[in-house]
Amino acid sequence: MATLSDEDEGKFLMDAEGEQLGIVTEVKDNTAYVDPDPGLGEAWLEAFGWGSVDDDDLSVPGEVIDTVTDEEVRVEADL
Repeated sequence: MATLSDEDEGKFLMDAEGEQLGIVTEVKDNTAYVDPDPGLGEAWLEAFGWGSVDDDDLSVPGEVIDTVTDEEVRVEADL
């Protein structure tokens, strides 16, 4: 389990094998909201922390996050 913060916005969400699942658009209450298919413009906005939650964003609770680095948020292997 990891504690997420607004500094994690714009990071890539990765699975345990290193596959990119999307980009974190927003963090609220230790839940990451992830755009699974951002366009180029959206990816740039999200990289700078200027993204926002859309209807197609997925919610990923901090309980399933294994690690957080400067560039990525990685989910646990046993999901």
